[in-house]
Amino acid sequence: MRHLLSAADLDRSAAVALLDTAAGMAATQEREIKKLPTLRGRTVVNLFFEDSTRTRISFETAAKRLSADVINFSAKGSSVSKGESLKDTALTLQAMGADAVVVRHQASGAPHRLAHSGWVGSAVVNAGDGTHQHPTQALLDAFTLRRHLVGAGDAGLGRGLDGLHVAIVGDVLHSRVARSNVDLLHTLGARVTLVAPPTLLPVGVDAWTCATSYHLDEVLAQDAPDAIMMLRVQRERMGPGATGAVGGGTGFFPSALEYTREYGLDARRLAMLPDHAIVMHPGPMNRGLEISADAADSSRAVIVEQVTNGVAVRMAVLYTLLAGEREAL
Repeated sequence: MRHLLSAADLDRSAAVALLDTAAGMAATQEREIKKLPTLRGRTVVNLFFEDSTRTRISFETAAKRLSADVINFSAKGSSVSKGESLKDTALTLQAMGADAVVVRHQASGAPHRLAHSGWVGSAVVNAGDGTHQHPTQALLDAFTLRRHLVGAGDAGLGRGLDGLHVAIVGDVLHSRVARSNVDLLHTLGARVTLVAPPTLLPVGVDAWTCATSYHLDEVLAQDAPDAIMMLRVQRERMGPGATGAVGGGTGFFPSALEYTREYGLDARRLAMLPDHAIVMHPGPMNRGLEISADAADSSRAVIVEQVTNGVAVRMAVLYTLLAGEREAL
């Protein structure tokens, strides 16, 4: 594996291998000394053109736990704010000797352009591009699902997610998380149902490897999902006037109250889930909109654990790209 640009680029064996490596990395994080010497002397650049908290800190932590040198680059306060192009930024990073570039960009396809342009010779990891892909989020979600629903510890090693049913609910239209999860979960053998109002499903969704529904209660009552993943309503991508208070509506749904009534996860819907089912959210959450406090803070929720698992998964990705078979845990 040279780069990680899309969840669709991973076949089953590659995806399972990454999840198995992440399990090994997670085990090392339970030690008193969490740091490994694996990437000593390597340089990882976090190149973020969009704001981020969880993903950027997670990648930074992962690289440092592997003893890599880390350079954090934010578009704000850099030459990008003065008009510098992606190409010139990339050439600068290459001149500094970057071994891996973790890139988040508002334009779909930017990481692919960076990886195949010849501007950099380093490995490129897509940390989210527009509404297109977020492969490491899909991997950490799959890792969380496997730990809870397939087997913790060694029990899940070498296995996919065959037979599981995952409902992904909410703003699918603007969600790179949804797209990446549909790709990866299908590859790993899970069945996915997207639940959203018609206005928040993308054109061409019928060609995706999943089912779709407009009715959350119907899916919960009739199709017993093993996990429900709530998506953030991305008001910032819905145009002018859509970023107001929770009480307001957008061009995509009449009002926040109506959206919550039809598609929000609350205590009533939580009780409809099978006893073993888990609640997921990629964060940050709009509490009171797509998920209630009861659901977010319930014993079924693994939302904080997803953040923890993100470090192990991103350690596995960096390890695989930069060290591979040459090093042992």
